Amino acid sequence: MDLARAVEALQRFALAGVTALLLCAPAGAGASGPPASGARAESAQAESGPTIVHLLDYVAVDYPATVREGRVVDEAEYREQLEFVGQVARLLRAMPAVAERERLLQQAAQLGRRIEARAPAEEVSRAADTLRWDVVKVYGLTVAPQRAPNVQAVAALYQAQCAACHGAEGRGDGPAAAGMEPAPANFHDPERMRSRSVYGLYNTITLGVADTPMPGFKQLTEDDRWALAFLVASMRHDAAALAAGEAAWREGQGRRTLGSLRELVTLSPAEVAAQAGDRAAAAQAWLVAHPQALDEGRPSPLAFARAQLREGLERYRTGDKEGARQLAISAYLEGFELVENSLDAVDGALRLEIEREMMAVRQAIGEGRRADDVAQRVARLEALLDRADAALAEESLSPTAAFVSALLILLREGLEAILVLAAIVAFVRKTGRREAIAYVHVGWIGAVVLGFATWALARYVVDISGASRELTEGVTALLAAAMLLYVGYWLHSKSHAQAWQRFIREQVGGALARRTWWAMAGVSFLAVYRELFEVLLFYQSLWGQAGAGAHTAVLGGMATAAAVLAVLAWAILKYSVRLPLGPFFSATSWLLAALAVVFAGNGIAALQEAGVLEATAMRFVSVPVLGLHPTVEGVAAQAATLALVLAGLWVGHARARREAPAAAG
Repeated sequence: MDLARAVEALQRFALAGVTALLLCAPAGAGASGPPASGARAESAQAESGPTIVHLLDYVAVDYPATVREGRVVDEAEYREQLEFVGQVARLLRAMPAVAERERLLQQAAQLGRRIEARAPAEEVSRAADTLRWDVVKVYGLTVAPQRAPNVQAVAALYQAQCAACHGAEGRGDGPAAAGMEPAPANFHDPERMRSRSVYGLYNTITLGVADTPMPGFKQLTEDDRWALAFLVASMRHDAAALAAGEAAWREGQGRRTLGSLRELVTLSPAEVAAQAGDRAAAAQAWLVAHPQALDEGRPSPLAFARAQLREGLERYRTGDKEGARQLAISAYLEGFELVENSLDAVDGALRLEIEREMMAVRQAIGEGRRADDVAQRVARLEALLDRADAALAEESLSPTAAFVSALLILLREGLEAILVLAAIVAFVRKTGRREAIAYVHVGWIGAVVLGFATWALARYVVDISGASRELTEGVTALLAAAMLLYVGYWLHSKSHAQAWQRFIREQVGGALARRTWWAMAGVSFLAVYRELFEVLLFYQSLWGQAGAGAHTAVLGGMATAAAVLAVLAWAILKYSVRLPLGPFFSATSWLLAALAVVFAGNGIAALQEAGVLEATAMRFVSVPVLGLHPTVEGVAAQAATLALVLAGLWVGHARARREAPAAAG
């Protein structure tokens, strides 16, 4: 296979690979627990973990109605409580042998002794709740949906699957409920429902209840099960209660307690009332009926970064090194990275310092440092994030800061792409093969379409994580670097007059030229796509930070940056026409080679940010605009790319010297 065909095949692989990466993106980094040792341990964790949480939820809710003032009032229910706790202990022994498992087993044994002693209801419920959340934390169990469910959309599903037993309105009076033992749950029972979390209801829907007519509904999709849990949790609230809850939420009630889907679904109404008051519980009732409203009150990117770092530190203390590493990665990709352009406009030095400390925390975790050392680094990083919060708070409503941030985002991310496109179009015009411009347009227009489609998928359809975003950017950057090296070498090889004349003679049929044009279309696609998706996410974040008063400034910054890039492209096209053919080809090949070095550095950095490659920090300058990041792996990749450039230059000159006598003769 010749080089042109290889490049064409590589291009097709790139297009297919980028699409596959996006559509197969994993969920958020913090959503899954640590990998257990072996498939059997992983299976045990995936199957037993939710069951343990489910059983403990039932103990916490049902025990108060079973034992009162030290006396058993329902012998069958009491025996069931003991059986549930015994089953919890058995399942815990089958879970992966992490450092904290022995402590969890001791807690389960203590809970069993409390039940045997007929301890007060509040004491048993508190112990069961404590053990339940310790299991969630230690094993990193998923306890929240990936996105806010559409509660209204499953009303028909409830009528088809649940109403026969639970009744059309959820009062436990369906036509099949007569004589059923125990009776179906009444979702309007205020005491019971105040103690049930949405997560507890989701587990019941998923797993069912042993030795009762309540089956599990694992055949339903996860989204449908979550939506049903939200639906039945909201049934007891009438329109007036929901209106009062909405007013409380709009006034700021419960914002700290219910800042995310995880908190909304894991806290029972009673727990919310105890932590933040009855009005916060009313706000929770409205949010359960309208979970999409949480999007309006999501934590800021920096608050998210802090939360991920703290949870990562807790995971590290329990021996979950990989889980801690993934959370540290998420703190950067899903948190800090979304505001780094805005911070750069306010305090560039602080941005660089935070990036270095983020890398240092990940490196400390990867090297297995003492937990106290990691804690010190996390504390130092949190202090820097506090400074960033203060800096952005001072400037967040400033139209000037919003304008500069919007300007820098597009200039910083778009400069490389516009240089590549302008150089390729200038080359095509210089050679007189204007029909090839269509190939270049196909490349960048396809990148724009796919970029916006990817953003829409991430925003409205699937949860594309920051790691997947960086993985995509890293792969496309390295592919673009490889193709730029090829195209740059090809241009350099035509910079000598005799080589160009020979090329013209050989291209009468145009077949090889079309392969070359497709390679250039691939370069234009990769150069634009690798930046566009991330630019859209950055602007989405900036739009929310700026506030309504600075939206005009954001639009102005975007328009100004687009104008600057357009002027730059026009200048390249205009003045390149006046250059002699040889110097023009030579200058263009050097430009593409330099961009290949930049793309190589940025590609390695993106893969490191995604956690695919290790990052070994080194004392070196950091110049992100040149793809230069102070890591051993990144600098080595750029050095290797530069070596390939120099080798290609040497080969080209050697070939020109060999061919010069033949051309003269």
